Amino acid sequence: MAQIQCQPKFHSIFKKDFSLKCRILQPSNVLYINRSNKKIGRLIVNCCCSSSSSSFPVSLTTREEEVGLKVEVGNVGKQRGDYEVDCFVNENGWKVRRMNETKEEMRKVAAIQAEAFHKPTSFDFFKAKLLSGLVNRLRNSPPDRYACLVAEPSSDNPEVEQDIVGVVNATVLRDKDVLHYFPEAEEYLYISGIAVLNQFRRQKVATALLKACDVLARFWGFDYLVLRAYEGDFGARQLYTNAGYSVVSSDPLWNSTLIGRRRRVLMVKQVSYESTNIH
Repeated sequence: MAQIQCQPKFHSIFKKDFSLKCRILQPSNVLYINRSNKKIGRLIVNCCCSSSSSSFPVSLTTREEEVGLKVEVGNVGKQRGDYEVDCFVNENGWKVRRMNETKEEMRKVAAIQAEAFHKPTSFDFFKAKLLSGLVNRLRNSPPDRYACLVAEPSSDNPEVEQDIVGVVNATVLRDKDVLHYFPEAEEYLYISGIAVLNQFRRQKVATALLKACDVLARFWGFDYLVLRAYEGDFGARQLYTNAGYSVVSSDPLWNSTLIGRRRRVLMVKQVSYESTNIH
């Protein structure tokens, strides 16, 4: 059994540097600000989707607001207002976008998560429960507080039928127990419900979804990404470690092992605002 090293002074690992070497290369650059309205970086937006690139292709325009610059993007899912992106990530044959809020697409998302997290005998029940929860989150969350991202084959991957193969939820939270590890932050982006269809696992779909969450955090101006993984799920933990997440704590025994629940670890990643050139 691997030993979990808790790091109560985790925030000391993530020292902010607001003097990043960012430069204006195009008049269409997007200026990033964090939740304290501090200017912390730029993303150059020369967008085209290339599966061979590890860049984050997006389609953006910008406009001035009284509180700073706000990202206004895309032409998909108009009901989400100014927080829409055509394509967060496009690489290794997969592209990630925000879920379209249609009944058909929401049912697909619920089915993928039900397949990943529940036994076949209870599939229909949990699919309905997940669908209901998804609808409620969309109804009750502003467009910059919750997003469901979906992965699908890119145009460079014609061997796979064009349909959703993976999903992930991103929600803005302010849990004090989590903020303890980086007290300079007021909120963070919590990643949950990441799921990939069985036949598409180990094909870098989850990696693309996690990268899309990084991009989303930059757009919304958050400094930290947070997720939880089961302590004994070493495959998932390795995936998150490879994506830049670090373990900072574990569930207390009284709230996990002692009452028959699987123990979880808390993993955190600092968002990088370094200039990213999209070719």
